[in-house]
Amino acid sequence: MNYWPLLGVAVIVIGFALRFNAVPVVVCAALVSGLLAGLHLPDLLALLGRSFVSSRMLLLFVLTLPAIGLLEHAGLREHAQQWMGRLRGLTFARLLIGYLLVREGLAMLGLTGIAGAAQTVRPLLAPMGEAAAEKLHPGLSDADRDEVRAVAAATDNIGRFFGEDVFIALGAVLLIQSFYAQHGIDLTPLSIALWALPTAIVAFVIQSVRVYLFQRRLARRAQEAGA
Repeated sequence: MNYWPLLGVAVIVIGFALRFNAVPVVVCAALVSGLLAGLHLPDLLALLGRSFVSSRMLLLFVLTLPAIGLLEHAGLREHAQQWMGRLRGLTFARLLIGYLLVREGLAMLGLTGIAGAAQTVRPLLAPMGEAAAEKLHPGLSDADRDEVRAVAAATDNIGRFFGEDVFIALGAVLLIQSFYAQHGIDLTPLSIALWALPTAIVAFVIQSVRVYLFQRRLARRAQEAGA
Protein backbone atom coordinates (compact mmCIF):
# COMPACT_ATOMS: atom_id res chain seq x y z
CA MET A 1 0.00 0.00 0.00
CA ASN A 2 1.26 3.48 -0.92
CA TYR A 3 1.39 5.70 2.16
CA TRP A 4 3.17 8.62 0.49
CA PRO A 5 -0.09 10.49 -0.32
CA LEU A 6 -0.58 10.92 3.42
CA LEU A 7 2.15 13.57 3.33
CA GLY A 8 -0.63 15.94 2.31
CA VAL A 9 -1.89 15.73 5.90
CA ALA A 10 1.56 16.78 7.10
CA VAL A 11 1.46 19.77 4.74
CA ILE A 12 -1.85 20.88 6.26
CA VAL A 13 -0.56 20.46 9.83
CA ILE A 14 2.64 22.39 9.13
CA GLY A 15 0.81 25.13 7.21
CA PHE A 16 -1.73 25.67 9.95
CA ALA A 17 0.96 25.53 12.66
CA LEU A 18 2.88 28.29 10.85
CA ARG A 19 -0.38 30.28 10.48
CA PHE A 20 -0.29 30.39 6.69
CA ASN A 21 -3.40 31.23 4.68
CA ALA A 22 -5.72 28.22 4.74
CA VAL A 23 -6.64 28.23 1.03
CA PRO A 24 -3.12 27.85 -0.45
CA VAL A 25 -2.23 25.36 2.28
CA VAL A 26 -5.17 23.10 1.38
CA VAL A 27 -4.48 23.43 -2.34
CA CYS A 28 -0.80 22.58 -1.83
CA ALA A 29 -1.77 19.57 0.30
CA ALA A 30 -4.12 18.37 -2.45
CA LEU A 31 -1.39 18.74 -5.06
CA VAL A 32 1.13 16.87 -2.92
CA SER A 33 -1.25 14.00 -2.19
CA GLY A 34 -2.38 13.77 -5.80
CA LEU A 35 1.11 13.78 -7.30
CA LEU A 36 2.38 11.22 -4.78
CA ALA A 37 -0.64 9.03 -5.58
CA GLY A 38 0.46 8.89 -9.19
CA LEU A 39 -1.93 11.37 -10.78
CA HIS A 40 -0.65 13.49 -13.63
CA LEU A 41 -0.80 17.23 -13.16
CA PRO A 42 -3.50 17.89 -15.84
CA ASP A 43 -5.70 15.15 -14.35
CA LEU A 44 -5.15 16.53 -10.86
CA LEU A 45 -6.06 20.07 -11.89
CA ALA A 46 -9.17 18.75 -13.65
CA LEU A 47 -10.14 16.90 -10.46
CA LEU A 48 -9.73 20.07 -8.40
CA GLY A 49 -11.87 21.96 -10.89
CA ARG A 50 -14.64 19.38 -10.82
CA SER A 51 -14.59 19.36 -7.02
CA PHE A 52 -14.91 23.14 -6.91
CA VAL A 53 -17.78 23.18 -9.40
CA SER A 54 -19.66 20.41 -7.59
CA SER A 55 -19.41 22.24 -4.22
CA ARG A 56 -19.92 25.84 -5.41
CA MET A 57 -23.28 25.95 -3.61
CA LEU A 58 -21.31 26.02 -0.34
CA LEU A 59 -20.33 29.61 -1.18
CA LEU A 60 -23.92 30.82 -0.85
CA PHE A 61 -23.23 31.81 2.75
CA VAL A 62 -21.15 34.69 1.35
CA LEU A 63 -24.41 36.33 0.26
CA THR A 64 -25.39 36.74 3.92
CA LEU A 65 -22.29 38.77 4.79
CA PRO A 66 -23.48 42.14 3.37
CA ALA A 67 -26.75 41.88 5.28
CA ILE A 68 -24.92 41.05 8.50
CA GLY A 69 -22.53 43.94 7.90
CA LEU A 70 -25.44 46.36 7.53
CA LEU A 71 -27.03 45.07 10.74
CA GLU A 72 -23.77 45.51 12.63
CA HIS A 73 -23.41 49.02 11.21
CA ALA A 74 -26.89 49.77 12.53
CA GLY A 75 -25.85 48.72 16.04
CA LEU A 76 -26.84 45.06 16.25
CA ARG A 77 -23.93 44.16 18.55
CA GLU A 78 -24.65 47.04 20.90
CA HIS A 79 -28.36 46.17 21.07
CA ALA A 80 -27.47 42.53 21.79
CA GLN A 81 -25.23 43.61 24.67
CA GLN A 82 -27.90 45.90 26.12
CA TRP A 83 -30.55 43.21 25.81
CA MET A 84 -28.28 40.72 27.57
CA GLY A 85 -27.63 43.22 30.36
CA ARG A 86 -31.38 43.38 31.12
CA LEU A 87 -31.70 39.58 31.42
CA ARG A 88 -30.35 39.20 34.92
CA GLY A 89 -31.15 35.50 35.27
CA LEU A 90 -29.27 34.54 32.09
CA THR A 91 -25.68 33.81 33.02
CA PHE A 92 -22.74 33.24 30.70
CA ALA A 93 -22.88 29.48 31.15
CA ARG A 94 -26.65 29.31 30.62
CA LEU A 95 -26.39 31.39 27.47
CA LEU A 96 -23.71 29.28 25.81
CA ILE A 97 -25.05 25.92 26.96
CA GLY A 98 -28.50 26.84 25.68
CA TYR A 99 -27.02 27.95 22.37
CA LEU A 100 -25.01 24.72 22.17
CA LEU A 101 -28.17 22.68 22.70
CA VAL A 102 -30.05 24.54 19.96
CA ARG A 103 -27.08 24.52 17.57
CA GLU A 104 -26.45 20.82 17.97
CA GLY A 105 -30.15 20.00 17.70
CA LEU A 106 -30.52 21.98 14.47
CA ALA A 107 -27.38 20.35 13.05
CA MET A 108 -28.87 16.93 13.78
CA LEU A 109 -31.81 17.94 11.58
CA GLY A 110 -29.49 19.07 8.80
CA LEU A 111 -30.09 22.78 9.44
CA THR A 112 -26.43 23.74 9.64
CA GLY A 113 -26.73 27.03 7.77
CA ILE A 114 -29.15 28.69 10.18
CA ALA A 115 -26.36 29.63 12.59
CA GLY A 116 -22.62 30.02 12.25
CA ALA A 117 -19.59 32.18 12.97
CA ALA A 118 -20.67 34.93 10.55
CA GLN A 119 -24.42 34.68 11.05
CA THR A 120 -24.77 34.43 14.82
CA VAL A 121 -21.46 34.21 16.72
CA ARG A 122 -19.91 37.54 15.71
CA PRO A 123 -23.04 39.76 15.66
CA LEU A 124 -25.05 38.13 18.48
CA LEU A 125 -23.51 35.37 20.58
CA ALA A 126 -20.12 36.98 21.23
CA PRO A 127 -21.53 40.40 22.28
CA MET A 128 -24.13 38.72 24.47
CA GLY A 129 -21.41 36.54 25.98
CA GLU A 130 -19.31 39.61 26.74
CA ALA A 131 -22.28 41.30 28.41
CA ALA A 132 -22.94 38.19 30.48
CA ALA A 133 -19.27 37.97 31.43
CA GLU A 134 -19.28 41.61 32.52
CA LYS A 135 -21.94 40.72 35.10
CA LEU A 136 -19.37 38.45 36.72
CA HIS A 137 -16.29 40.52 36.03
CA PRO A 138 -17.07 44.20 35.29
CA GLY A 139 -13.41 44.96 34.61
CA LEU A 140 -12.92 42.60 31.68
CA SER A 141 -9.52 43.02 30.05
CA ASP A 142 -8.93 42.71 26.33
CA ALA A 143 -7.48 39.24 26.89
CA ASP A 144 -10.60 38.21 28.81
CA ARG A 145 -12.82 39.49 26.00
CA ASP A 146 -10.81 37.57 23.43
CA GLU A 147 -11.18 34.44 25.53
CA VAL A 148 -14.94 34.96 25.82
CA ARG A 149 -15.20 35.30 22.04
CA ALA A 150 -13.08 32.20 21.56
CA VAL A 151 -15.31 30.16 23.88
CA ALA A 152 -18.39 31.38 22.00
CA ALA A 153 -16.88 30.43 18.64
CA ALA A 154 -15.76 27.04 19.96
CA THR A 155 -19.26 26.35 21.25
CA ASP A 156 -20.73 27.02 17.82
CA ASN A 157 -18.13 24.82 16.09
CA ILE A 158 -18.60 21.91 18.49
CA GLY A 159 -22.38 22.06 18.20
CA ARG A 160 -22.26 21.90 14.43
CA PHE A 161 -19.39 19.44 14.04
CA PHE A 162 -20.76 16.76 16.34
CA GLY A 163 -24.42 17.39 15.55
CA GLU A 164 -24.28 17.24 11.77
CA ASP A 165 -22.95 13.66 11.70
CA VAL A 166 -26.27 12.49 13.15
CA PHE A 167 -28.08 13.74 10.02
CA ILE A 168 -28.17 10.77 7.62
CA ALA A 169 -28.26 12.86 4.43
CA LEU A 170 -25.06 14.76 5.22
CA GLY A 171 -22.24 14.45 2.70
CA ALA A 172 -19.78 13.42 5.41
CA VAL A 173 -21.98 10.48 6.44
CA LEU A 174 -22.22 9.34 2.82
CA LEU A 175 -18.45 9.72 2.50
CA ILE A 176 -17.95 7.49 5.54
CA GLN A 177 -20.33 4.93 4.06
CA SER A 178 -18.50 4.87 0.72
CA PHE A 179 -15.12 4.57 2.45
CA TYR A 180 -16.23 1.50 4.40
CA ALA A 181 -17.91 0.05 1.31
CA GLN A 182 -14.61 0.22 -0.56
CA HIS A 183 -13.08 -1.95 2.18
CA GLY A 184 -15.88 -4.51 2.14
CA ILE A 185 -17.82 -3.20 5.15
CA ASP A 186 -21.49 -2.53 4.45
CA LEU A 187 -23.00 0.21 6.60
CA THR A 188 -26.21 2.15 6.16
CA PRO A 189 -26.31 5.92 6.73
CA LEU A 190 -28.77 5.30 9.56
CA SER A 191 -26.34 3.03 11.43
CA ILE A 192 -23.55 5.59 11.03
CA ALA A 193 -25.82 8.35 12.35
CA LEU A 194 -26.86 6.24 15.33
CA TRP A 195 -23.24 5.59 16.22
CA ALA A 196 -22.58 9.33 15.97
CA LEU A 197 -25.37 10.14 18.45
CA PRO A 198 -23.50 9.05 21.63
CA THR A 199 -20.48 11.05 20.49
CA ALA A 200 -22.66 14.13 20.04
CA ILE A 201 -24.12 13.69 23.53
CA VAL A 202 -20.68 13.30 25.10
CA ALA A 203 -19.41 16.37 23.20
CA PHE A 204 -22.36 18.37 24.52
CA VAL A 205 -21.63 17.35 28.11
CA ILE A 206 -17.88 18.04 27.84
CA GLN A 207 -18.34 21.47 26.27
CA SER A 208 -21.01 22.37 28.83
CA VAL A 209 -18.58 21.52 31.63
CA ARG A 210 -15.85 23.57 29.94
CA VAL A 211 -18.15 26.58 29.66
CA TYR A 212 -19.17 26.28 33.31
CA LEU A 213 -15.54 26.03 34.42
CA PHE A 214 -14.68 29.09 32.34
CA GLN A 215 -17.47 30.99 34.07
CA ARG A 216 -16.02 30.01 37.44
CA ARG A 217 -12.59 31.25 36.32
CA LEU A 218 -14.11 34.60 35.38
CA ALA A 219 -15.76 34.86 38.79
CA ARG A 220 -12.49 34.00 40.49
CA ARG A 221 -10.64 36.66 38.50
CA ALA A 222 -13.26 39.20 39.53
CA GLN A 223 -12.74 38.30 43.19
CA GLU A 224 -8.99 38.60 42.84
CA ALA A 225 -9.32 41.98 41.11
CA GLY A 226 -11.65 43.20 43.87
CA ALA A 227 -9.23 42.06 46.55
